[in-house]
Amino acid sequence: MTDQVDTIIVGAGVVGLAIAREMALAGDEVVVLEAEDAIGTGISARNSEVIHAGIYYPAGSLKARFCRPGRDALYAYCQSHGIAHRRVGKLVVATQEDELDALNEIKAKAEANGVDDLQPLDADQAKVMEPALKCAGALLSPSTGIIDTHAFMLALQGDAESNGAVIALSSPLDGGGVCKDGITVRVGGAEPMTLKCRRFINSAGLGAQAVATAMEGMPADSVPPLYFAKGNYFTLSGKSPFGKMIYPVPVQAGLGTHSTIDLAGQTKFGPDVKWVDRPDYAVDTSRADQFYQAIRRYWPDLADGALQPGYVGVRPKLVPEGDPRDDWDIRGPERHGIDGVVNLFGIESPGLTASLAIAGYVAGLLGKPE
Repeated sequence: MTDQVDTIIVGAGVVGLAIAREMALAGDEVVVLEAEDAIGTGISARNSEVIHAGIYYPAGSLKARFCRPGRDALYAYCQSHGIAHRRVGKLVVATQEDELDALNEIKAKAEANGVDDLQPLDADQAKVMEPALKCAGALLSPSTGIIDTHAFMLALQGDAESNGAVIALSSPLDGGGVCKDGITVRVGGAEPMTLKCRRFINSAGLGAQAVATAMEGMPADSVPPLYFAKGNYFTLSGKSPFGKMIYPVPVQAGLGTHSTIDLAGQTKFGPDVKWVDRPDYAVDTSRADQFYQAIRRYWPDLADGALQPGYVGVRPKLVPEGDPRDDWDIRGPERHGIDGVVNLFGIESPGLTASLAIAGYVAGLLGKPE
């Protein structure tokens, strides 16, 4: 006999756990399938732990739609659950005069996204705030912060489990099928089993496309292509000269080599993004010279030898390198024609910040109150 549950979620990263909490709070019997032996070991374990304000994303995009409300919900959740976080703020800096117009464009884009607290600073004002900084002008984002990501995921897991959800670790999805009679999921691992469910949510991060194609009956044209963007990060040995995060004016390939800090006081620089054929988590130390050059545009006193290899994050992209259509793709029944199924593709930054808002949206797609 095949066991029946209300909702199966594949992937116990920060977004999958947020959705599990949302669905469990709405009264569903929820099972989360996680292939690894711990929660949050994929994309969620390799991020800068930044709470983003919602500044850069194109108006109308899913990233713009969910980042700002997700940010507000995340700060409130951290407060109510005692999760370590801090609104350290961020400076978006023009390192030379010809980038000042870009700051105005960034401010306008932020306001279109509902971010109305950016404060323009001239070079002297920015210098007073961050004496080590070299710039021609800046924007202060007071709503940008940092968070203990693992503590957040543990809190989501606790909320979900307190409301009856089961987090099944070391339980990879081996396949399944979707049809008019329902949804069947085959679970691998040490104790293989088959489950039936009324709702199936694919939040598998880098593996989302593989999970979707493993489900028989899923239209092939409803699964977008997958590209991998590798981001190298270097860490600073010694104390940071900055109290806030420093982001240069964005470049075409991303947000540039920015400076972030974590709750332990560690300064990280990155990402240095490169499209790759497959995930690779080895830091490319040959790119260190490019880091020094990029960082010295806004911190000229960076000493030789001060950078150490940090870590690598790999982002799932849905468009090839250089394509400006860079957004998430969340496909519910209205997109693929299958009741009870939601696939989340290309969920990367600011997925952590937006996770609670994404969870509410997914629940809404499946007929649950947001």
